[in-house]
Amino acid sequence: MAVASIKLEKSKYLYFGINFVALFKTMENPVIIFGTNYLGRAAKEIFESNGVVVYGFLDDDKRLHSTEVDEVVVLGSMDDDGFLKLIGKKCEAFVAVDDNNFRKNVVGVLQEVRHVQPVNAIHSNARVSLKAVIGHGNFIDIGATIATGARIGSHGIYQANSYIGVSTSVGDFVQIGAGSLINSGVTIADEVFIGSGVTVISGVAIGKGARIGAGSVVIGPVKAGETVFGNPAQSVKK
Repeated sequence: MAVASIKLEKSKYLYFGINFVALFKTMENPVIIFGTNYLGRAAKEIFESNGVVVYGFLDDDKRLHSTEVDEVVVLGSMDDDGFLKLIGKKCEAFVAVDDNNFRKNVVGVLQEVRHVQPVNAIHSNARVSLKAVIGHGNFIDIGATIATGARIGSHGIYQANSYIGVSTSVGDFVQIGAGSLINSGVTIADEVFIGSGVTVISGVAIGKGARIGAGSVVIGPVKAGETVFGNPAQSVKK
């Protein structure tokens, strides 16, 4: 059975997984998921598999309102105050948006208006070390591994079978693609995008907002805002 447990820094952090229940605060309130895209549907499955009730979706596509996605109703828009006011009192929130600018906006509303942080969605078959530290609002999919001593920020997306190595540090709003291998001691700044099947060797630093193309092998530092691709990864001129 996978070890799925995390060091808590504050009691308001909420975590999920087969082995989380005995160790950490479990989630009593249902959750509202922001977004009905692939990420929202995957998050819904994660929450339900961990015994968390999904109250409904919010999505800005009005054509979806009052319909069902995977047997859960789309309640209304993401800025619908009638449902936003439930968050932090009767419901928790998870932001299932993969566009970082949009994701930031939604997270900002939750933090500034509702004074809450989105919860984490961690698959029961993810492997998270007892010695790892995790922030808020992360999506951690099936088979993902967060190794001992790793520190990951908030509002990140860690796709299936991605690996975050020992003592690696990852910032906020980072996206790491399926099957990517981030070796030990790597530093990844905020808003970095790493495609599927990428390998980052130990000790590399990746600057804020950098983008790494799928299948790349990163053997040296990547500058802030830089796009790299290939084996070995090289800068792509815009």
